[in-house]
Amino acid sequence: MAEKSSNNNTAGKPIRCRAAIARIPGEPLVIEEVLVAAPKPREVRIKIICTSVCPVDVTFWRSEHPPAIFPRILGHEAMGVVESVGEGVHEVVEGDTVIPIFLPDCGECTDCLSAKSNLCSKLSFSISPWIGREETSRFTDINGETLYHFLFVSSFSEYTVVDIAHVTKIDPQTPPDRACLFTCGVAAGLGAACKRANVEAGTSVAIFGLGAIGLAVAEGARLCGAKKIIGVDVNPDKFEIGKKFGVTDFVNSRNCGDKPVSEIIIEMTDGGADYCFECVGSTTLVHEAYASCRKAWGKTVVLGAEPGAMLTFKSYEVLDKGKTLMGALFGGLKPKSDIPILIKRYMNKELQLDEFVTHEINFKDINKAFGLLLEGKSLRCVIWMNK
Repeated sequence: MAEKSSNNNTAGKPIRCRAAIARIPGEPLVIEEVLVAAPKPREVRIKIICTSVCPVDVTFWRSEHPPAIFPRILGHEAMGVVESVGEGVHEVVEGDTVIPIFLPDCGECTDCLSAKSNLCSKLSFSISPWIGREETSRFTDINGETLYHFLFVSSFSEYTVVDIAHVTKIDPQTPPDRACLFTCGVAAGLGAACKRANVEAGTSVAIFGLGAIGLAVAEGARLCGAKKIIGVDVNPDKFEIGKKFGVTDFVNSRNCGDKPVSEIIIEMTDGGADYCFECVGSTTLVHEAYASCRKAWGKTVVLGAEPGAMLTFKSYEVLDKGKTLMGALFGGLKPKSDIPILIKRYMNKELQLDEFVTHEINFKDINKAFGLLLEGKSLRCVIWMNK
């Protein structure tokens, strides 16, 4: 018999709680009672305090093709408290404040032990419907049907089970509704500017797409001391928003006339931006960003992806221009070592992140969060599980 989630003695037993389930592509999530199994070895069961909706959640909620799968518990930006741990977990204990992160950090493999990589070679990242080390789920509905995981997190549930490689312990004084920001897009933007590109003071930056990731890149570039931060977007309202995060100039790509955006940026920066960031996931914009960055030392950093799409560059241009094109999954950040540092910088008021949280709602209204994001009315909508 499953224990109710209010029972203090739930370790080692299934927990019955509420979860928002995506059962049909594009249809509203359904809040139901589910059973969350006890954690197995190297797993942690977390009581979710709050979560938020990311465009990635929306993409897989609407998609009808693999790797989309249903029924599924979405959600991957969250903050919670450890309820119990499985065998072999020594990094966290019951009661610790943690954030689950989609990118694994096992702390054991060559990549995780190197300062040069955040791409774990022991538990590689994928869009898996399972928990991680084994192809099984820790969720079932009250009828016994398997519910699939999402990005190794599944935070649209009052409780979830996550592999320890995806769990980062944080300062318990961190506001929960801000801790969510360090688990995906905002952290990725900050990391892309501060770590992957390593933006230098006095330089120029061009950001293609001023959603949450692009604005976080701007904040990171501002923190690094960039002199000119150019935002490129089709929505003119984004400039006023961008100013809060350090954007100094704006290019509306729909109002460029016969000129390509790259030509305008080259003119604005006297030869091309030192750093360009593609934050939408468009191959067209990757090419435009690459064309916009300066020859010899210009860096173009890609933070989005268009599944199945190909990039094409002339080999002589690559040789002749000497530019750098790089990807930045999670901004190049190592979850267990870099995220606590970023949180400390936020707590010390070095990072301006409060403006990212535009709405806060109760779990029962989770579908409103999807609507706000689809309508372009929110950057991040924080969802409180019990408030």
